[in-house]
Amino acid sequence: MPAPLPATAERVDRLEASIDRFVASVGIEFNKLYKSQQRTAAEMREFKDEMREFKDEMREFKDEMREFKNEMREFKDEMLAFKDEMSGFKDEMLGFKAESIAERREMNRKWGDLANKLGTMVEDLVYPSLPRILRETLGREFDSIQARVRLRLPDGRVREFDAFAIAPEVAALNSTKATLRSADVDRLIDEIAAFREFLPARAHLPVVGILATLSVDDSVLNYAERLGFLVLAVGDQVMEVKNRPGFEPRFW
Repeated sequence: MPAPLPATAERVDRLEASIDRFVASVGIEFNKLYKSQQRTAAEMREFKDEMREFKDEMREFKDEMREFKNEMREFKDEMLAFKDEMSGFKDEMLGFKAESIAERREMNRKWGDLANKLGTMVEDLVYPSLPRILRETLGREFDSIQARVRLRLPDGRVREFDAFAIAPEVAALNSTKATLRSADVDRLIDEIAAFREFLPARAHLPVVGILATLSVDDSVLNYAERLGFLVLAVGDQVMEVKNRPGFEPRFW
C-alpha cells in the first residue's frame, strides 16, 4: 500500500488531535455532569431527610394540638359547670338579699309601731335619721339638731316642736305623725310661721319643711310635694325619703 500523501497525513493528524480534544472535553463535561448529579442526589437525600423530620415534627405538633384541644374542652366544661354554680349562688344571694330587706322593713315597721305606742317615734326613728337625710337632700351639715323642744314666749305662750335643725344659712322643721293626713300637711305651714315667732333669732332663715310618718299614702305624698315638703317614712334605713327622684324641696 502506498504511503499517504503528506497533505493527507497532516489532515489525519489534525483529525486525530481534534478527536482526542473532543474526547477529553466530553470526559471533562461528563465528569462535571456526574459530580453535579451526585450533588443533586445528595441534596435530594438531604431534602428528603429534612422533609421526613418536618413531617415527624408536624405529627408531634398535631398530637400536641389535639391534646391542647382536649384540655380546652375540659376547661370549657369546667367553666360551664362553674358558671352554673355561680348562677345558683347568685340566685341564692338575691333570695337572701330580698329576705333580708323584707325582714329589715318588717323590723323597722314593728319598731315604728312600738315607738308610736310609747310616744317616742320622734326620738327613736326621726331624730337619729335627720343628719343623714339632711345631708343627702340638702347637701350640707347642720350645726344643731334638736328633738322635742318646748319654747316659751314672754307672753306665756308655749309651743312644742317635734324636731328642727339649724345651719348658718337655712333651717329645717320637722312634724311627725303616726298617720299622715292632708290636714297635717297644711298645719306644717302654720308651724313654720310659729317657728319664726318662737325663735326670732332664726326668723331670717329660709325653712325646709319635713313631714315624717310610719307610712304615707300616695295622695298625701303628692299633696305634700306640691307644697314643697320633704316626706319621710319607715323604710330600709329606718326613716327614708319618699319623695320622687329629682324632687327639690321648697325653702319657705
